Amino acid sequence: MAATSVRPETGNISESDLASYQVAFESSPTYRQSMNAVCTTPVSKVATNRRRAALVDNSFSHHLVENPATSQKGSGRCWMFAALNTFRSKAQLSMNLPEGFELSQNYTMFWDKLEKANYFLENILATLDEPIGSRLLNFLLASPIQDGGQWDMFVNLIEKYGVVPKSVMPETESSSSTGQMNDHITGKLREFACELRRDYAAGRGIDALRETKHRQMAETYRMLCIHLGEPPTQFQWQWRDKDKSFHRVGTMTPKEFYSQYVGFNLGDMVCLIHDPRPNHEFNRTYTVRFLGNVSGGRPVEYLNVDLDTIKQAAIKQIQAGDSVWFGCDVGKFLDKDLGTMDLEMFDFGLVYGTTNGMDKAERLQYGHSAMTHAMVFTGVDVNEDGKSTKWRVENSWSDKVGDKGFFQMSDAWFDEYNYEVVVHKNHVPGNVLKALDVKPVELDPWDPMGSLAL
Repeated sequence: MAATSVRPETGNISESDLASYQVAFESSPTYRQSMNAVCTTPVSKVATNRRRAALVDNSFSHHLVENPATSQKGSGRCWMFAALNTFRSKAQLSMNLPEGFELSQNYTMFWDKLEKANYFLENILATLDEPIGSRLLNFLLASPIQDGGQWDMFVNLIEKYGVVPKSVMPETESSSSTGQMNDHITGKLREFACELRRDYAAGRGIDALRETKHRQMAETYRMLCIHLGEPPTQFQWQWRDKDKSFHRVGTMTPKEFYSQYVGFNLGDMVCLIHDPRPNHEFNRTYTVRFLGNVSGGRPVEYLNVDLDTIKQAAIKQIQAGDSVWFGCDVGKFLDKDLGTMDLEMFDFGLVYGTTNGMDKAERLQYGHSAMTHAMVFTGVDVNEDGKSTKWRVENSWSDKVGDKGFFQMSDAWFDEYNYEVVVHKNHVPGNVLKALDVKPVELDPWDPMGSLAL
């Protein structure tokens, strides 16, 4: 009978443990070589599979007309850039505009920040009896006006405020680098929360607290104007199209501009997710408590489907000539220089002598993956069997990375790290859409599906 190793009762690292670790490391030339390389070079560079990198090919069987890549710079507005990028091609077509036209991301961010501040304070009023230090209150206080967002949050902003051309409300230093603005306004919002809870404890009623909140929101609006400029309620619109013809419309409101020149029916769209965790049924809708931006607006709602459904819906939309907003865990197996998201691009097992063995559901359960970034599919490569092999991606990290700012995603990467797509309902089977008629399952605020794209 083979001898068995008996571990000590204590969980401490013993001298014999350390000795065995050292012997195992020193006995392997591969591990020592990995140490020598990684101590001087980023591990992703050491692990790059050069044979795979040589096969990168930016041709696709279905490839939409593209604009130059945009840049969110030092902000977490990818969800907003991606969504506005799906709109701008429609605006360009309706006005016969040359490439390079953009809608104002600063305008949309202004209203998002203001609405998030109001949403935060409304949540504070709704949780006045929550004790200091509770998990929920700490969650609400953590980042009340962070930059990130979700598709339904974007829809709320467009339906309430419309859009304007970038020339009408251009970028500012703070819209392109949001850190200081967020820090100062977050500090005020936490102070406001403290004030509301202190007044409540002193016996002030809800009407008095809302009067206080009204004053607090006026201060927030002022701070946002100082950082981002004051958003227009109307503007003069005129342009010269790509055929050199001049057009003058005159005074328009942002909602009129959206209706006339974008005309995207947001009610026709549905957000599909692929969440394979146990007890998260497919063909069910889900929402997340305390996730949103516009008080009284539409809640964030996801329709959970299997991989084939989410993938086929995205393919059909591209084949129909429309780009696809999507959310993924962008940092995994990413080569920014090549512009690839590919499970075979890096051989970390060769470097470390071990790989991560968790599947997609387990990565969600154990905090190793979540939806972190939103981009746009502008192409897909479909083989002779009708199966997708890779995807063309419009990012918002400028034209200095990838293929002039465009990336490609392997189909296997889609399976493992893509979590959601927004598609027209007519690309989704009717039996799946029936789930939209059933009350969504509510998830906790800190659930991975409550993560925001940055």
